[in-house]
Amino acid sequence: MRTVPARSVLGSLVLALTVSALAACGSHDRSGVSPERTLAAAKKNLDGTSGVRIGLSTPRLPAGVNGLLGADGIGTHAPAFTGAIKVSASGVTADAAVIAVRHAVYARLPFTSKFVRIDPSRYGAPDPAALMGAHGGLSSLLTSATHVQEGGKVRAGSEVLSSYTATVPGKAVSAVIPSATSTAGFRAVFTVDDKGRLAKAVLTGPFYPKAEAVTYAVTFDDYGLHRAIRLP
Repeated sequence: MRTVPARSVLGSLVLALTVSALAACGSHDRSGVSPERTLAAAKKNLDGTSGVRIGLSTPRLPAGVNGLLGADGIGTHAPAFTGAIKVSASGVTADAAVIAVRHAVYARLPFTSKFVRIDPSRYGAPDPAALMGAHGGLSSLLTSATHVQEGGKVRAGSEVLSSYTATVPGKAVSAVIPSATSTAGFRAVFTVDDKGRLAKAVLTGPFYPKAEAVTYAVTFDDYGLHRAIRLP
């Protein structure tokens, strides 16, 4: 039987311990920050940006529901928003250019050339400017979330993003979209980029009373935009 030199055994042991330690360090780096802290950091980044492009969409609304189909525009912390929204009302789909500053919302409705002041709640839509609010806005969904768990990785072009599943209380959701049931829990998937910024939020639940669940996807792009938004 061949005898292994003690020096070789010691060297192998040191190598094994080193590799194990490095692996443990790498694992700690990946999991050292809790999902809750990751979402809290993403909220801070969204609250701190000068402006961001927001896209909101749903594949469909339940039959007979008047509500928001989509929105796309730039939001700032003035708070203000400029862009376009698409709503469904009485079976008719309409697009409208929208400018919102603080609590005033103006829209250029179809077949008109002028902006008129509107109450977005009449169309089942939120105040677009309020979406960027640090309290009660989209970023609050991140820190209101419960049962947060890290999911898999998601590829978006050349980027690899991290996903997190959670439940968001209806009270936080209804602060953003008033028609949402405040006593319900909404399933959520948050996607965060490698800079700790929220890239996408997908929410599913009872957004409209006496109707089946609806899924809304909200995307966030072009962090750091600067835009002076004024009422028409």
